[in-house]
Amino acid sequence: MGDAEDDLVVRLRAAGCVFAEDEAALLVAAAEGAGREALVARRVAGEPLEQVLGWVAFAGLRVPVRPGVFVPRRRTELLAEEAVALTPPDGVVVELCCGAGAVALAVLAARPGVELHAADLDPAAVACARAGLGERAAVHQGDLFDALPADLAGRVDVLVANAPYVPTAAIALMPPEARDHEAPMALDGGDDGLDVLRRVLVGAAGWLAPGGHVLVECSEAQSGPLAAHATAQGLRADVRRDADREATVLVAHPA
Repeated sequence: MGDAEDDLVVRLRAAGCVFAEDEAALLVAAAEGAGREALVARRVAGEPLEQVLGWVAFAGLRVPVRPGVFVPRRRTELLAEEAVALTPPDGVVVELCCGAGAVALAVLAARPGVELHAADLDPAAVACARAGLGERAAVHQGDLFDALPADLAGRVDVLVANAPYVPTAAIALMPPEARDHEAPMALDGGDDGLDVLRRVLVGAAGWLAPGGHVLVECSEAQSGPLAAHATAQGLRADVRRDADREATVLVAHPA
């Protein structure tokens, strides 16, 4: 490391950045002079590194991320991998609660021939996803299924959602990078964290094509109650788990 990078490491450590060396290298590569100092000031003030840089590494891709938009987590790579595995080469895929569109981008990278739609209620997330996905997908703004074109009903092979699933009371316990710099609607899942996920499972069947699947991310503790709810909706549910990434995905299809 050079002197500038060494000094930056000291500043980042003082600000509480656990991976100061890695962050310093990324910030040094991102900009020089006054431009770099502006980025460093934002990071030292507590803004997530990914929002400062303008991108996050996800499933081997650089996903564009804007200030205020939910930063895709590494655990969500399991959701993307399961979605890719179930997507036909020329299938129809919908990502609800898309945020920056990370899962959609991962699906397109692996299945470039799909028809892909993404949707989110947050206008900042919709703008971010549109910028990242470009003309490769249609990005809609609205509340879950209300955002989707009616002609998708009965045609969707894979419906995937990384909906908010943090219990309301637990948001105060999250790192400040999340609770202070990501939209509350991207985090708050209600009293038990399952309010939005239950709505996804209730509405999914009418949109799925024959043989289609709905996939959602949740916590390990939530997977049992969520699977029971899926069963009550006439869905057959299977829980996938990756302990290394602390990731849990519910995969369901009409029974």
